Amino acid sequence: MKLNGLNALITGGSQGLGKAIAAQFVREGANITICARDVTTLAQARNDLAKLAGPGQSVRAHACDVSNEQQVNALVAACGTVHVLVNNAGIYGPMGPTESVSWQEWTRALEINLYGVLLPTRALIPQFKKAGRGKIIILSGGGATNPLPNISSYAASKAAVVRLMETLAEELKPFHVDVNAIAPGALNTRFLDQVLGSSKETVGETFYAKALKQRESGGVPLEKGAQLCVYLASTQSDGITGKLISAQWDPWETLHEHKAELAESDIYALRRIVPGDRGKQWN
Repeated sequence: MKLNGLNALITGGSQGLGKAIAAQFVREGANITICARDVTTLAQARNDLAKLAGPGQSVRAHACDVSNEQQVNALVAACGTVHVLVNNAGIYGPMGPTESVSWQEWTRALEINLYGVLLPTRALIPQFKKAGRGKIIILSGGGATNPLPNISSYAASKAAVVRLMETLAEELKPFHVDVNAIAPGALNTRFLDQVLGSSKETVGETFYAKALKQRESGGVPLEKGAQLCVYLASTQSDGITGKLISAQWDPWETLHEHKAELAESDIYALRRIVPGDRGKQWN
């Protein structure tokens, strides 16, 4: 088993992709702690995941709002030793023209999607540094690499967490702590239900039509993102850091074979494109 004996904390682990990641981690031998805000859903998820555990394996659940520093610190203290942090918790936020959506809802999306990544990470960094090892995995999304008209808080927060990931990767490299982000692909989760539960006018005709097509096709299987998380949590990926990796499109199963090339390049990174990158000379 790839994660045998490792202790993992998975935020937003009570449903959707977070629960799929947690299940894959348990199958691979990890001891896990999942957190979420809804205690009912969290308890059910914990019971479901415990059925997958082997003898001596630990499956725990703690209610936590990852945007609340006090709650996050209490969660991390309750976890004890952690080897892997998966920052999965997130929301879509308000949908509609940026100038007319609720400001409170817009900032709330930033609190959960950005602060909710930073706070658990900050709380665990001292432990990782002392141990001289650690894995931090951040769930990105389509907003990180493409504009998302009418879902601006989600797009802004996801772009922010990728640059945060790249920055933390540089800070923590001397301590052998790998920090990466994954793009899981278009998933048929509650996020898709949110889009289809709105209107074409709210999210835009093009995005709404894309969501309909995604529902019909079934979307990308949750297992793809979960399996990539397992890879990035395992020793096989040691030294791969500061990258945004697509579960659907990138050949991540063999990335360790290109570790030296990755370390010296901006492959799988967010970068500014200049005319020369497109064969144009504007000087």
